[in-house]
Amino acid sequence: MVATMRETLMNAAQRSRVRWLLVFWLFVLSTVAYLDRVNISVAGGSIANAYGFSNIQLGWVFSAFLVGYALFQTVGGYLADRFGPRRVLAAGVLWWGIFTAVTASIPAAVTGALWILIAVRFLLGAGEAVVYPASNQFVAQWIPQKERGIANGWIFAGVGVGAGFAPPLITYVMIRHGWRASFWVCALIGFAAGAVWYLLARDTPADHPRVSASELARIRAGLNFSGTSGALASPLNWAKVVSSKEVRGLALSYFCYGYVAWIFFSWFYIYLAQARQLNLKASAFYAMLPFIAMATGCLAGGAINDRLSRRYGLRVGRCILACVSMAVAGAFLALGAEASSARIASIVLAGGAGALYLSQSSFWSVTVDIAGKSSGSVSGFMNMGNQIGGAVTASLTPVIAKHFGWGASFLIAAALCAVGALAWLFVNPERGLPATPGRYDVPEPTVAVRSGK
Repeated sequence: MVATMRETLMNAAQRSRVRWLLVFWLFVLSTVAYLDRVNISVAGGSIANAYGFSNIQLGWVFSAFLVGYALFQTVGGYLADRFGPRRVLAAGVLWWGIFTAVTASIPAAVTGALWILIAVRFLLGAGEAVVYPASNQFVAQWIPQKERGIANGWIFAGVGVGAGFAPPLITYVMIRHGWRASFWVCALIGFAAGAVWYLLARDTPADHPRVSASELARIRAGLNFSGTSGALASPLNWAKVVSSKEVRGLALSYFCYGYVAWIFFSWFYIYLAQARQLNLKASAFYAMLPFIAMATGCLAGGAINDRLSRRYGLRVGRCILACVSMAVAGAFLALGAEASSARIASIVLAGGAGALYLSQSSFWSVTVDIAGKSSGSVSGFMNMGNQIGGAVTASLTPVIAKHFGWGASFLIAAALCAVGALAWLFVNPERGLPATPGRYDVPEPTVAVRSGK
């Protein structure tokens, strides 16, 4: 009996799936990150009333987060490449939890409340800038190439779950305890999630005590560089990065993607309340639909990405999928903008959000494909385009809505979906960055075969 139990435990160890446990926790951190950034759009009406802000001033507050987020993307990616995703992500969660709490601590009567809130949201964005470049550095070190689509699908499903969970949670807390309490709750959730990540994670699979020999071998066999223990990236040649047609195409497409996505994150809840005349509870319900569609789209897109890549190659699995997805998203947005019923408009626009997020895993998988160990830095540069797009829409959408109506805002987003789809035709994930340090094979040190760990 003892021998049987020992054999069972050893077989379980040999079948370890530590990489998927950590992917799941990155999904949790992604959920928390979007809960902490979308909460302000749900509480936007209450914040505007408390401080006397107009919609345009509130848009400046929304944009401040995205400006900080965009400016520190490449820095966040460099830090993840240099110091590893474990410490960088844990520090980032602590940072953004603090500034989430500070957002709720600014007195309503303080002089210059608008500029203080803008500064706080800028710093919150700077802290959150590490989350996805660091996650991509994890994917580069831990996830075989054929599993990157679904891994990224799970990580970015947290976007939809966090953004979708925000309306009912924030509304519930606001109704009972006021909008400030909702931010303190979000901060506490973030502190807990960051602490668990730090305890669970390691920078490379070779450093993790619970990764079995078979899992380590499977991971190493599927990487597009040699995954040595503690081997993080060397400094990048940024001239070659910026001159890469792939990087420029990804950044342009992700700019368009970010412009569209942030209409939902920043303004959809307020759009339903003001343009569609829905009450607080109805707005909270219908505002969830795009984010449920985003989470579903991420998971489906990741699975389709991997399947198509295995069968037809990376160009079809990554690029054609993303191109078609963004084009379909644009069609949904154009139709939803013209719908007369609030219910139908919400459902059709949610379909656009879901179609858009079918392409999400493609962006992040391609940066790993072309950049290897430097994927944190390169994906951070790409994601800067996304956040610039988000910052533009956060401030521009209320201006367009004021002068031309809310429908025009969604029609412009539909046009940008078409531009983003076309940009994918110039991207080839099989063409890596020239002489990217750390991407190609280096001599592998002798590693003792693990037994039962």
